[in-house]
Amino acid sequence: MRYLTVALAKGRLAKKAMKMFEAIGIFCDEMKDEDSRKLIFVNEKLGMRFFLAKASDVPTYVEYGAADIGIVGRDTILEEGRKLYEVMDLAIGKCRMCVCGPETARERLKHHELIRVATKYPNIAKDYFYNQKYQTVEIIKLNGSIELAPIVGLSEVIVDIVETGSTLRENGLTVLEEVCGLSARMVVNQVSMKTENQRITRIIKDFQGLLKETGG
Repeated sequence: MRYLTVALAKGRLAKKAMKMFEAIGIFCDEMKDEDSRKLIFVNEKLGMRFFLAKASDVPTYVEYGAADIGIVGRDTILEEGRKLYEVMDLAIGKCRMCVCGPETARERLKHHELIRVATKYPNIAKDYFYNQKYQTVEIIKLNGSIELAPIVGLSEVIVDIVETGSTLRENGLTVLEEVCGLSARMVVNQVSMKTENQRITRIIKDFQGLLKETGG
């Protein structure tokens, strides 16, 4: 039996996802060792392998078959645009992708003015403004604290993930428009879905049962 390989987005999401795997009887004790320098964690008995990756790399590992299954946020899936199957919403890590800025920018959005948009997610921003709003904007890609952009005059608005909105409020910004809802998703390699259909379908069904039980 070949290994079924799972790529997990590092951090809180990986921890939550592993709790879900454990709840359906798939354990990987090696992962509990905080001091481990290992990159790949194996459960020989179940024929399962797990590895942690940077969130933006998870869809790539899945598309190219280095991982059969991936657990990653929907924001990353939309931004990366990889060829894979998005098979289920895990109902964890819920938040929103929003257009944010000072209240004064609301009118400029409403009147479809040419504005500058700063974001870590240029593809999501492009799709929203060009294909949904039909508004021409200049998109500026940033990697750090996006909230800074409208404050220092780099952009009129930002497109970013909003959880509680407290960082926005502290900086005099507000949610102006909602782009889409986000949460963690399970994605599957297109070939693996055929070759390992039985094993992957079993995991999906068990996860669905778990979500029903917990009201996720």
